[in-house]
Amino acid sequence: MSGTVPAVGQDELATLKLVALDGGLVGPVKVSCAELADRLDASNQTASRRLQALEAADHLERDVVSDGQWIAVTDEGESALRREYADYRRIFEGRRSITLRGRVTSGMGEGRHYISLSGYMEQFRERLGYEPFPGTLNVELDEESVRSRAGLRSIDGVPIDGWEDEERTFGPATCYPASVRTAGDPRHADRAHVIVPERTHHDEENLELIAPVKLREDLELSDGDELIVEVHGGTPADGTDIEGGVV
Repeated sequence: MSGTVPAVGQDELATLKLVALDGGLVGPVKVSCAELADRLDASNQTASRRLQALEAADHLERDVVSDGQWIAVTDEGESALRREYADYRRIFEGRRSITLRGRVTSGMGEGRHYISLSGYMEQFRERLGYEPFPGTLNVELDEESVRSRAGLRSIDGVPIDGWEDEERTFGPATCYPASVRTAGDPRHADRAHVIVPERTHHDEENLELIAPVKLREDLELSDGDELIVEVHGGTPADGTDIEGGVV
């Protein structure tokens, strides 16, 4: 069956939140449309339409039975709620930090090319306060950190503008101040940035880091080594935290 997938807006997210509050993040929960409609101050038809829109957008899974329906929030739905959560933390908590864990992995070599382009490099020097090593350190995040990286939305990053030359257009990105350390080891780098190109969320399991040094050599890293990345909120032009430490 073809057709347009219904949009997921704030009304649908409010419905998804209620399902999650009832335990839908842990597993299927029994939901009555009439009870849900009452909690939403909406009609049964409206509550049903919102559930259908969330199901069509892969935010939840439903099993309709004779006296109601069993509903579970999917990974996509959890990610949507985490993005909402990150936005509210940004409103009420201001600057903060998040901790991400993962393992070093080899990239495709594209980072070296893009980081070296003059349109980006000039902005790095001006806005980060250093010239990055021409390449990125790639980290494959663990399952918990894939979910936690939605918190980047609550941190004020450094914008890197898109630009174009005579041949093509290059997209914008955001850089988040970070420090990097190896698990169970004193090796660390206090001056680095997580760089996030403006693109869809299809690559949330991978993290790219830039720094004024080659992190792989500076920290003596090999593929598979576990890293802990602390991403910090708020940074002046020189790339250091405003208050001189972790938020």
